[in-house]
Amino acid sequence: MLEKDVNVGYLTPMRLTLHTDYALRTLIYLGIHTDRLTSIHEIAQAYGISENHLVKIIHRLGRGGFVETLRGRRGGLRLGRPEEEIRIGDVVRYTEEDLGLVTCMQPPVEGTRPCLLVGGCSLRGVLDEALDSFMGVLDSYTLAQAITAHERRFLDAPPPPAA
Repeated sequence: MLEKDVNVGYLTPMRLTLHTDYALRTLIYLGIHTDRLTSIHEIAQAYGISENHLVKIIHRLGRGGFVETLRGRRGGLRLGRPEEEIRIGDVVRYTEEDLGLVTCMQPPVEGTRPCLLVGGCSLRGVLDEALDSFMGVLDSYTLAQAITAHERRFLDAPPPPAA
């Protein structure tokens, strides 16, 4: 449970949002099925997630160039560029709205006072370095490297029948 400090607001746990999780899963699915177009319905069924939520994620991934959407009767989804060119760190940066680990690293929130130690605290530098390291690791992997034989076996089932 997060504790609230009346001076600085809530601390943020180091955790990626479901939005980012589903975005990465979507890209993995599309990376496995590069031989054909897929549908939102198909991806939602494969992972057991809401189609409505996935529509928002696909839209955002499309705006970022990670996914290409083709409309029409023979439309569908595919990767916007080769899986070897999609860095996991780029996806996380694009889909996460706030990577600030503590309040002083986040945009100011109305009604809270800034940390009293700003300007003289070394903790922010330590956390900045930790976040840089975390993102550096994510930047060192591509979508192609994230797709293992396990994902291929699990997700390479024939598509479900059209609804």
